[in-house]
Amino acid sequence: MRRTALYPGSFDPFTYGHLDILERATELFDTTIVTIAVNNKKETVFNGDERADLIHQAIEDKPWRDQVEVAQFTGLLVNFAQKKEATTLIRGVRQVSDFEYEFRMALMNRRLAPDVETVFLMPDEQLTFVSASLVKEIAYWDGDLSSFVPPHVANALRQKF
Repeated sequence: MRRTALYPGSFDPFTYGHLDILERATELFDTTIVTIAVNNKKETVFNGDERADLIHQAIEDKPWRDQVEVAQFTGLLVNFAQKKEATTLIRGVRQVSDFEYEFRMALMNRRLAPDVETVFLMPDEQLTFVSASLVKEIAYWDGDLSSFVPPHVANALRQKF
């Protein structure tokens, strides 16, 4: 039986923290689907196709790249999980405040779809402070992004700002 997990997020932009969680997920699951949330009411730096392309570029040289799919979705995550026959949701947790929010979401998702489990993964401790919103702030002020995002993401952010 193949084990498929969804790794959902906005990934705007895709950071080294996201990459670290994704690599950890590939060690646990046969297939991990990076699931890009697309919400036309939410303002993002990159559109869904751009985010998907940046993720593909970030994993193109990884030995586990064939275990990863990238997909966009709208609507309820658990419905998308069931459509993709995924039994697990991967959630990255960097700090206690993340856990509080993610815990509530996990309970809600369990109520909506008892057959879909949530697994919390922590990134490498050197990446626990990295967030997409902080990365965007650094990019806006033309700061050094090299320790937060892959080079191609940094270049894409520079072009946007």
